[in-house]
Amino acid sequence: MNNSTQASRLDLFAPLSGVVVAIESVPDPVFAQKMVGDGVSIDPISNLLLAPVAGKVTQLHSSKHAITITTPAGIEVLIHIGLDTVMLRGEGFTIKATEGSEVKVGQPLIEFNADLVARKALSLLTQIVITTGDKVVKYIPTTKKTVVAGQDVVLSLDLAGATVVGQVAAADTAIQSGAIIVPNPTGLHARPAAVLANTAKTFKSDLKLLRADDEANAKSVVSIMGLEVQHGDSIFVKATGPDAAQAVKALAELIASGSGEECGGVATAVAAKHVPKPQARPVLKSNDPNMLMGVSASPGLAVGYIFQVKQEVIDVAETGDTPELEKHRLEKALKDAFEQLETLKGEIADPVKAEIFVAHQELLSDPDLLDLVSVGINQGKSAGFAWRAAFTSYADKLAKLKNEVLAGRANDIRDVGRRVLCLIAGIKEAALEVPNDAILIAEDLTPSDTASLDRNKVLGFCTVGGGATSHVAILARSLNIPAICGIEEIALQLANGTPVILEGSKGCLRLNPSVEEINNIRERQVKLAKRQAEELETAFEPATTTDGVCVEVVANIGGLEEAQQSVKLGGEGVGLLRSEFLYLERTNAPTEAEQDKIYSDIAKSLGKDRTFVVRTLDVGGDKPLPYLPMSAEENPFLGVRGVRLCLAEPELLHTQIRAILRSAEHAKLAIMFPMITSLEEVREVKRIVAEEKAALGVTSPVQVGIMVEVPATAVMAEIFASEVDFFSIGTNDLTQYTLAMDRGHPKLAKEADAMHPGVLRLIANTVKGAHAHGKWVGVCGGIASDPAAVPLLIGMGVDELSVSVPAIPAVKALVRKLSKADCQQLAAEVLQMGTVAEVRARLAQQLTD
Repeated sequence: MNNSTQASRLDLFAPLSGVVVAIESVPDPVFAQKMVGDGVSIDPISNLLLAPVAGKVTQLHSSKHAITITTPAGIEVLIHIGLDTVMLRGEGFTIKATEGSEVKVGQPLIEFNADLVARKALSLLTQIVITTGDKVVKYIPTTKKTVVAGQDVVLSLDLAGATVVGQVAAADTAIQSGAIIVPNPTGLHARPAAVLANTAKTFKSDLKLLRADDEANAKSVVSIMGLEVQHGDSIFVKATGPDAAQAVKALAELIASGSGEECGGVATAVAAKHVPKPQARPVLKSNDPNMLMGVSASPGLAVGYIFQVKQEVIDVAETGDTPELEKHRLEKALKDAFEQLETLKGEIADPVKAEIFVAHQELLSDPDLLDLVSVGINQGKSAGFAWRAAFTSYADKLAKLKNEVLAGRANDIRDVGRRVLCLIAGIKEAALEVPNDAILIAEDLTPSDTASLDRNKVLGFCTVGGGATSHVAILARSLNIPAICGIEEIALQLANGTPVILEGSKGCLRLNPSVEEINNIRERQVKLAKRQAEELETAFEPATTTDGVCVEVVANIGGLEEAQQSVKLGGEGVGLLRSEFLYLERTNAPTEAEQDKIYSDIAKSLGKDRTFVVRTLDVGGDKPLPYLPMSAEENPFLGVRGVRLCLAEPELLHTQIRAILRSAEHAKLAIMFPMITSLEEVREVKRIVAEEKAALGVTSPVQVGIMVEVPATAVMAEIFASEVDFFSIGTNDLTQYTLAMDRGHPKLAKEADAMHPGVLRLIANTVKGAHAHGKWVGVCGGIASDPAAVPLLIGMGVDELSVSVPAIPAVKALVRKLSKADCQQLAAEVLQMGTVAEVRARLAQQLTD
């Protein structure tokens, strides 16, 4: 390698025409505090970025907004167009130079749409930063207020004895994996990212994750999360270094298996599926001045008093001692923080929830984060100042991501960041002192705060930030604390001591309840507890009306655990097994053996005297399977779903039918098909069941029934009844299809009421048609568990109520108080009504009679 002495002065020419701005004035702490390096900024009036120096393009960011040129003397010059332009993912940028190419001063590098970038990014301010500050003795910015691209010197550098590199050693060969489908239901969020980064750190090679045009440092949790990898995305692992082959193999297998999460096995590269774009969470607001709305984070009811939680600001000096001393302070704080988190982990009984703090520990050694801090300390900043700037910058960037799960992890970074900052500053944050019967209000709580709450005093909490998928919400549910996230910001203005009622299940906070209202609710809580105890005592008695009519009360379940629980609560069988739980959140279809085992285990838990109704796979456009590519659908609820999908994928259906049939010897088996709309569909699924039953030699009786979810099926009930053994009415879907209202729509959901007279008439017509042929009818939709609806359903002649598992004792107890004759009279009356309000009012009266 030939080296020669380099001149001590290096001039950088303006890459853009515009106004020169001091780097300290840039509204981004990473640049203003020179965390990346020193330099200047230009507010541009041109849109073609030119090379400020001659050298080699050593890095071209995948989002096309940033480029690094390394001069022959080894000076790295980063040019970063705009602020927060990484979020544009390359939109509006056109590359004019390639990575690895040699460029001359004034050569075009990147062209950008100034109007588009200005509208979508925080700013067009373009930074010219020297990232190899150790090689620079002095920075001399131009004194001109405006500069012309390629003509005016914008920054001069006095160099510290740099050398010219005549020949660069050949780099290690890069190795890249094939496409890997990410199986994790919520993508590579904090916990799988931590597992992945921790494994990556065991290799010497440089490791990158690639997704489309974006890349991330595989050894950095925050970098991985910033890549915003979603469920079903295709990504690649790229490695350069001495152990590249081993690293690529290990990381590819880890990603495919779920990076520590149970996702259903190793993934294989499949055709890309349609993935809906993340939708922004609707802003909830109440028109009632005494009601604040949010998102249910953890269910439950609490009556208490407001206590505002506000974090104290931790002050740190900007200027530090020697870099060696500041780095020592940082290292000690990181070590102490790790030990604190280890203690906190041990206090969480659920090992899955404890993994939240394992991810926090991983953040303490995140290379991207620590590199940023190190640069700041080398620039003369104190450890506290550099650490705060680094973690704040990363948290703010994550918070802006569209993916709600990943954006919620910004709170985790702030939590870890504050913990370390306290240790650096020598501050011991006192335990949160709260009064009795407290309902906490906070802009945000951290996972550490939540795990440390005194359950003897804290009855619930509300936060302005966060969501139902945040780690705070997960911990709240595990601790059985009622909680609301995303509540209206006016909650922060409520005075301490204000009496409130927190309804976690509904996501609402009722203000200023009267003493009488509070006392009434507390009395209700006492009465409810007493009534539940009484219902549990009689849970195994049959649900027989006062005039001797028996109604079967069974359970809606999603797995073995709920089946076992239903038996303990007096359930008389299963009226709906949602078999899709076996198919979702994994990257390949469950095998026949897997299905066989779970169906048989559930059937055995019920016993031969209990009903076991299995609904075949009910997925489709609204619930896509990653291993079953489907075309994008404009209206997925009206598309290929339910039985339509299964008949289009016969191998999938035949495999499931065989697995279900093998459980027939253990319980009273029935197979139910969803989304049936035609007799042709019924005849085809009956043929498949008969064919597989004969092939397996199954002699036990097996009923074949259909879901009534489509108005056409309800209208034709008598015709369908001649072909099937039973009906089960899915009132949730039947309602949305009858009323043409999406039951998940933020504005219309409350109008999609199953008590609509049109829906009730369809239910009554279904029962009439079934009974005309001696077939039984169940209801497995939400109204089967509604105490107001139970008398009405019995009055219409419904034979079976399939309810949520916890509701079994209460529904059975209610049936035993009713007279079938009275219920029939009620139904006759209600079916003549024309509005939901009239129906609801009459049913409410029935409850008080």
